Amino acid sequence: MAAARAAIERAWTSPPEETQRILKARAQALAREPVHAEAANECLEVVEFLLACERYAVESRCIREVYPLENLTPLPCTPAFVLGIINLRGEILSVIDIKKFFDLPEQGLTDLNKLIVLRSGNMLFGILADAITGVRRVPIADMQSSLPTLTGIREVYLRGVTPDRTVVLDAEKLLSDANIIVQEQVDG
Repeated sequence: MAAARAAIERAWTSPPEETQRILKARAQALAREPVHAEAANECLEVVEFLLACERYAVESRCIREVYPLENLTPLPCTPAFVLGIINLRGEILSVIDIKKFFDLPEQGLTDLNKLIVLRSGNMLFGILADAITGVRRVPIADMQSSLPTLTGIREVYLRGVTPDRTVVLDAEKLLSDANIIVQEQVDG
């Protein structure tokens, strides 16, 4: 039995060079960045909302907060899509109805009582939604580039369409578009 034990110990003992090579390979393997399954299949985290009986979504990294619409003050001399301004904890925000901005048909009664506050750099404004339906992750590979029904101005701000027909808007384009900025001066 002692002879067998000695033979096993000699077989398991490797030369110092082999031990160094094995340890170095292990260290390199442990030092590598882990590859997650999501990295291979990138996802967008989006906030979904209803607007005129259609489902839309905006990437959550462009959303500062979701807030109930209260105390809207209309503004004269602004385009139809600018509904007015609100005071959100001491900060004045423009409120935009993207239904009008996208020239969507007025379908039925809508509540438009949720405000999604978008932000990027120094641009900050709110868009209206009928209801917030949730937050989810959407694999980029599963998104279609467009649908035949999405034409005109909606196509310009389109990030993609999910398999369940949720329209993912490109909030970065919305936030950087000069058409949204109202710079009209009233002669007084």
